[in-house]
Amino acid sequence: MATAPQVTDRIVQDAIVRAVQNVCRTMLRQDAVLTASTAEGATGPEGTFQILSSVGFAGVASGMVYLCLSDDFALTATAQILGMSPAEVEMHGPDVLKDAIGEVTNMTAGGFKNELCDLGFPCKLTLPTILRGHNLTVASVKSAARHVFTFDCKGHRLVVDIQLKFD
Repeated sequence: MATAPQVTDRIVQDAIVRAVQNVCRTMLRQDAVLTASTAEGATGPEGTFQILSSVGFAGVASGMVYLCLSDDFALTATAQILGMSPAEVEMHGPDVLKDAIGEVTNMTAGGFKNELCDLGFPCKLTLPTILRGHNLTVASVKSAARHVFTFDCKGHRLVVDIQLKFD
């Protein structure tokens, strides 16, 4: 039986870049360009975000994929996904935005998870969780390796914070 390869920082970066770019092209019809990569916590404007969406994965590889974005980007993305104006999205209420951003997060985490599975680290996804508020940040899990990637999506900032460990 072949052993699974070591998952390097480069493998994690390549996998999440492909996942984010595929989802942004498919759902938002726009490119996502990686602008920064770090092992430090995600920070938004003034260090906080208004939307944190997460999907976990569990198995031989386990962890969380967080999407961190502004309220404005979430509204713009939801309108693009649903073919509505931002005003129409707001008229339909916050659940429409939460559902759309939850699906974007689910698809992004799913693309990342599939690459882990292809490398020999089988795992399954959890349901998305979406938090909306002020001054939201992602806490670090001590036993997990942390990878934080910042993308530019037509002038909007998207931060993907991955916390990952292998059993």
